[in-house]
Amino acid sequence: MSARVRAPELRGRAWLNTGGKSLQLADLRGRITILDFWTFCCINCLHVLDELRPLEEKYADVLVVIGVHSPKFEHEKDPDALAAAVERYGVHHPVLDDPELDMWQQYAAKAWPTLAVVDPEGYVVATMAGEGHAEGLARLVDDLIATHEAKGTLRRGNGPYVPPAEPDTTLRFPGKAVVLDGGNLLVSDSARHSLVELAPDGEQLLRRIGSGARGCADGPADTASFTEPQGLCLLPAHTAEIAGYDLLVADTVNHLLRGVKLATGEVVTVAGTGRQWRGTVDDHAHDALSVDLSSPWDLAWYDDRVVVAMAGIHQLWWFDPVKRTAGMYAGTTVEALRDGPLTEAWLAQPSGLSVSADGSRLWIADSETSAVRYVQNGVMGTAVGQGLFDFGHVDGPAGRALLQHPLGVLALPDDSVLIADTYNGAVRRFDPATDQVTTVADGLAEPSDLVLTADGGVLVVESAAHRVTRLAPGALSAAGANTVDGPRHRLERRPTDVAAGEVVLDVVFTPAPGQKLDDTYGPSTRLVVSASPPDLLLDGAGTSTELSRRLVVNGAVAQGVLQVTAQAATCDVDVEHAACHLTRQDWGVPVRVVKGGAARVPLVLRGLDV
Repeated sequence: MSARVRAPELRGRAWLNTGGKSLQLADLRGRITILDFWTFCCINCLHVLDELRPLEEKYADVLVVIGVHSPKFEHEKDPDALAAAVERYGVHHPVLDDPELDMWQQYAAKAWPTLAVVDPEGYVVATMAGEGHAEGLARLVDDLIATHEAKGTLRRGNGPYVPPAEPDTTLRFPGKAVVLDGGNLLVSDSARHSLVELAPDGEQLLRRIGSGARGCADGPADTASFTEPQGLCLLPAHTAEIAGYDLLVADTVNHLLRGVKLATGEVVTVAGTGRQWRGTVDDHAHDALSVDLSSPWDLAWYDDRVVVAMAGIHQLWWFDPVKRTAGMYAGTTVEALRDGPLTEAWLAQPSGLSVSADGSRLWIADSETSAVRYVQNGVMGTAVGQGLFDFGHVDGPAGRALLQHPLGVLALPDDSVLIADTYNGAVRRFDPATDQVTTVADGLAEPSDLVLTADGGVLVVESAAHRVTRLAPGALSAAGANTVDGPRHRLERRPTDVAAGEVVLDVVFTPAPGQKLDDTYGPSTRLVVSASPPDLLLDGAGTSTELSRRLVVNGAVAQGVLQVTAQAATCDVDVEHAACHLTRQDWGVPVRVVKGGAARVPLVLRGLDV
């Protein structure tokens, strides 16, 4: 047993969900506390929010979850944007605003998300990165309850969460939209867990599909339920007739695709098991109802099938509504920006899709790389964007232009592309003919999607304003465009100093109480390592089944980023019907190559000190 570490005091700019009260560790004494270091752009962080919900309910009288919001993007430092995100994603626990990442540094976090468990006496007893820890957390909490009840140091009672007032608007954080035959608009009303049909003016409510409550139920329009739905795709008429439904919905948090019969509003599940995908890459066709999905975010009809922006695992998938099959289309699950053949390309949380007028090109809003990508002739390319850590609001030649976490794209008839530049609050335009990016509208509240109307107008889903607005007439003309040379941002996290030459990368993983590493379905662990720039590593890049890797760092490269993906499979011990679990995390570790730097880089996937 190593020396126990006292939890650093909680300090930040402000507290949310506490009724205006500032919390200190002394207020939490006697309770088990989970600190969830998150940022609201991060899909893995959103997965962890959902993993924590049942734990918060089960252990409500002894467990306090506190979200520590340590932002990546500049927009995420805005306190109003954070307050909106807390509501948008149904965060029902206190949140500490940590805009300068002070708490992140104090608790030695190196990745989003990171969890730190503090015992009732105020000591850090576990640190975990990534997702898939729910079962292990439950076992740890059970152990801590037993230990501290016996010691008399456990205090039961109500937690410090104070719910905010319930807002009253027709839409609440709408996500995506499509124009129906006849001109009506169908919008995914994400925070109200339903679909809303509006008149062509985008304001008059005609009907709601879904009960409005978080859930997962098929059936008639008034009883069916979704959980934070996003992308919508109308099927071609012939395909819809065979499939038996007209509209496909990306039911994001349920990890499902749902079909909707527009005439009646009836909802049916057509792809996914409801379990979140955590496995290996497979390019085979599968029965659509037998495969696990991961946060499908948008949909588009391309190449005679539906392409799915699978944000949760940084891939594109395909779905065939006629054959009722699904499979992987592009990406390797590595979160980064790399072009090339579809099975070798890297994406980062693809969140918006649109197909060119001639059907030859699929445009992609690749949100975490602040990029606009495209698929054509079996190859992935990048039109705008420079990587995971470079963002801003800069127009001009596409090679130097910068976006900030775009969530939507719209291919126009003239082959140019509109971009819902979400965190810049702007609509941008990329013209392949001139290779220029311009700003056509700004001052918007987190635009998340764009749709073209029958009369050639453009509607903007202004998510954080809870409305659909029309782009001003003339905005798309040459006279209506602006050239913005705004701020350039590069995410600067404290780098790890490493030595040139041999360096050992160690991913630390300790199975949860009552679990062991499990190789029933293959090797229990997997480690993928790459670098940006690639020549940072002279040796050690690639995939292996060991969580330790010998790297050879290039002394001629001053700095870069180690991109690391690790996963570990565990199974319950001495249980008749043992359950298996998979823990997974991606790290982008900034490193600086210096004389006297470290010869070992440890990353904690799951570390215990109890």
